[in-house]
Amino acid sequence: MDKLYDVCIVGSGAGASPIAYELANSGYDVIMIEKGRYYDESTFSKDELAVSRRDMFTPKLSDEQHVIIDANDGNKRYLGSEYSWSFWNGSLVGGSSNLMSGYFHRMKPKDFKLLSTYGKIEDANLVDWVVGYDELEAYYDKVEKVIGVSGEVQRHKFYEPRSSKDFPYTPLKENKVTKWFDKACKELGFKPLKTPRAILSQDALGRSSCYYSNFCGSYGCSSGAKGSARAALLQKADKKHLSIITEAFVYKLNSDKKRVTKAYYYDKAKKSHFIKAKIFVVAAQAIESARLLLNSKNSYFPNGLANNSNQVGKNLIFSAGGTGSGRFYTNKLSHKQKEELFERGVFFNRYLLDWYEYRDKKPIKGGLIDFLFEHSNIISRASRELYDENGNILWGKKLQDKLHYKLTKSRVLTFEVFNDWLPTDKCFVSVDKKVKDKYGMPVGLISIYSHKRDLEVGEFLSKKAVEVLKKMGAVEVSYSVGTSPPPNLVAGGCRFGDDPKTSVLDKNCKAWELDNLYVTDASFMPTGGSVPYTWTIYANSFRVADELKKVLRKLS
Repeated sequence: MDKLYDVCIVGSGAGASPIAYELANSGYDVIMIEKGRYYDESTFSKDELAVSRRDMFTPKLSDEQHVIIDANDGNKRYLGSEYSWSFWNGSLVGGSSNLMSGYFHRMKPKDFKLLSTYGKIEDANLVDWVVGYDELEAYYDKVEKVIGVSGEVQRHKFYEPRSSKDFPYTPLKENKVTKWFDKACKELGFKPLKTPRAILSQDALGRSSCYYSNFCGSYGCSSGAKGSARAALLQKADKKHLSIITEAFVYKLNSDKKRVTKAYYYDKAKKSHFIKAKIFVVAAQAIESARLLLNSKNSYFPNGLANNSNQVGKNLIFSAGGTGSGRFYTNKLSHKQKEELFERGVFFNRYLLDWYEYRDKKPIKGGLIDFLFEHSNIISRASRELYDENGNILWGKKLQDKLHYKLTKSRVLTFEVFNDWLPTDKCFVSVDKKVKDKYGMPVGLISIYSHKRDLEVGEFLSKKAVEVLKKMGAVEVSYSVGTSPPPNLVAGGCRFGDDPKTSVLDKNCKAWELDNLYVTDASFMPTGGSVPYTWTIYANSFRVADELKKVLRKLS
């Protein structure tokens, strides 16, 4: 295109949409390039097959491969398609924020200063953030109000300071089994807290409230209650100043020595086009953003765009922790308890923060534990019951009887542990020299390595969760802590810092080596805290948007 836009944004998720929203509504011409399709409330459904058996919102690995190196297991090399090992998080307008469960936790003040607070950890590349909690707090507060967060602030020794007394929207409706949980925690000496969610508990912000379908994670929200980047931001951006190109894959950024000049993309017919802009913002998801920069090498940047420091793709992080569950059978419950257990739709909004820091021989950074009911998707629930107690596959009436009993006479309460995935030299993303995607571009090569401290903390926290489930009366309690990361929580790869030799971006997420290139997805994060990343990505992107307004005013 011959038009010169003020800003070109690659991606449309939590790191991209605050930029588009703020700048378009300030009168700047913004163009957004999104690889996926446009879905909205009218096109989302609760189709179990679409999510469980088909790649409705993500590319097929047969078309767009990952190559994975398991550095925890002798550097074994895998094709993602061989094991369905996919790190695609949601290719659609609004990105994976459409598909999130909406657990919104702020990072805590000490999360921004891991190195200075806890000291060096062998084999971990710890650094303090170049912005602190105090600088980001106003933007966390803005996210609550603009995206829409429901919850209740409760006193706790590890709760972060806040400028607003409480969340803007009251907590979502809760299943009465939370009373069992609260009682068990009190008996154990733990402090149960209500989980804040980026889901509206009432009609607000031009969106409808939650209607409690219990299909949040992995599904789009057909009421608009979930605070996705699309529903909360893009649909409210000034359409005169925001254009979105969908089903368009950005395969290369062109640059001279100091500035990006064009973004090249393929449309769905694989025809090439380009966009010109004054400023380029990359927010395609941490793995894909690094891959794009590495595939954009030229004579000025022979190792990849903005990569003369060889830091692009380094210090990739995920979210460490564990998962577990316990089952409640109705034959051990009173009639009232059965009714409470099977209360439909409403949430189990509880989490534990007691061990965000704990002591061994010295203070150790811990994490938090979110509790939730097993997902309502009948296919995933049934798939867990295909074997007998000896590991033999069940068929016919035996399978039918087991499914009926498990699905109608019991319910599973699960937990997710979140703790830091420490950055190391062994965990990174690069591009593979041989394997290419359907567009002919080198695919991402993801080297996965989990630091031993990650596993130790995950184990400690998982055992605490198990204590709660057992105290509640759950049976068949189990947990798992391993080195395989959750594919929906990925950050790093373009960390920001105060030294161009050890970081890719400056404090404002601008590439050190280019005057008009910014990266605003989770790539900038040097460490991730012990929380899901979405709230922090949103907050930082709003912060960068304020900086871009200043830059654009100077360019006008």
